[in-house]
Amino acid sequence: MKFVALALLMLLGAEAYAHKPSDSYLQLMPTAEGFTGEWRIALRDLEPAVGLDRDGDRKITWGEVRTRHNEIANYALGRLAIAAGGSPCNIRAGAQLVDDLSDGAYTVLPLVVSCERNVAPWSLDYSLLFDIDATHRGLVSFRGPDTQQTFALSPQNNRAVLSADAASPVQQFVTMAREGVWHIWIGFDHILFLLALLLPAGLRATREPDTRAGWAPLWKDVLTLVTAFTVAHSITLSLAAMKIVSLPPRLIETTIALSIVVAGLRMRYAISQPAAWIAFGFGLIHGFGFANVLADLQLPTGSLALSLFAFNVGVELGQCAIVLLALPLIRYAQRHAFYRRTFMPAAAVLIAAVGVAWSVERGAGISLSL
Repeated sequence: MKFVALALLMLLGAEAYAHKPSDSYLQLMPTAEGFTGEWRIALRDLEPAVGLDRDGDRKITWGEVRTRHNEIANYALGRLAIAAGGSPCNIRAGAQLVDDLSDGAYTVLPLVVSCERNVAPWSLDYSLLFDIDATHRGLVSFRGPDTQQTFALSPQNNRAVLSADAASPVQQFVTMAREGVWHIWIGFDHILFLLALLLPAGLRATREPDTRAGWAPLWKDVLTLVTAFTVAHSITLSLAAMKIVSLPPRLIETTIALSIVVAGLRMRYAISQPAAWIAFGFGLIHGFGFANVLADLQLPTGSLALSLFAFNVGVELGQCAIVLLALPLIRYAQRHAFYRRTFMPAAAVLIAAVGVAWSVERGAGISLSL
């Protein structure tokens, strides 16, 4: 029982990590000589690699970024290689700009790629930040007259083959579904909200709770919660991705953090029927958070529908994996009185505290990390 409690508390310890996975966005378009493109890299990711915060005040200003343009370009270009016909291409970076995406400021490197033998297919090797952040992903978009390809590169899969032929729908689907799975697994606030709903599942607020109840109450509550959450975030993910509805990113992220506070407080004071209304209501907001990932990818309109569907399927698969992993532990723990009397109140306070910290950070735009 102590082992299960420790495992669950470790899952709640995700507060030590940032919500948004570390991503960069590389867009390439073919030319007669090679490619042109733009590479967006988060300033927060470049800080530990290059050292942008020169005065140590934990704020990165335009002046600090501007003085480090050469270091940023050298660092980034040293971790990107493109080859054509077996010969390496020359990659040059132009004057950098700064762009605000859904999760903060990014430097924008305009790229010009010249290939001596500019023949397809081209190979691309990517290793940005992999040496300091194993969770980093390089999201590569290749757009030609007759092709639209998207790749999600990782330390285990850091090479892409760019082709002049159109990517198959199956390839596009697999790529975006994989990205959806990865996003839910690294989206610690989504996981924490889901766990706050799952931990009380199957319990009833009675004077003498039956902690020996079978699987039926647990499965019934879980199916209710997961269905409500899935339907809700699928609705808003679709509406936001198609630009029918739009909300400010800070409002979205702050409300997601507040959803964790509400779910934690409910664990502490009202363990009863499954909170389908909480799952559905805040699931609508979480859907907008998922949509921000697709928005940052800047997918072309022609592939948006397939990418949206595949990404949502990936989110659901990742969510199902989390549920299936957590339920046996929860069911085992529920057989002991310690779970309800001690662990649940402690976990509720911890979850709510994490939600409050994230709410302050996102609402006020400050960092409470040590």
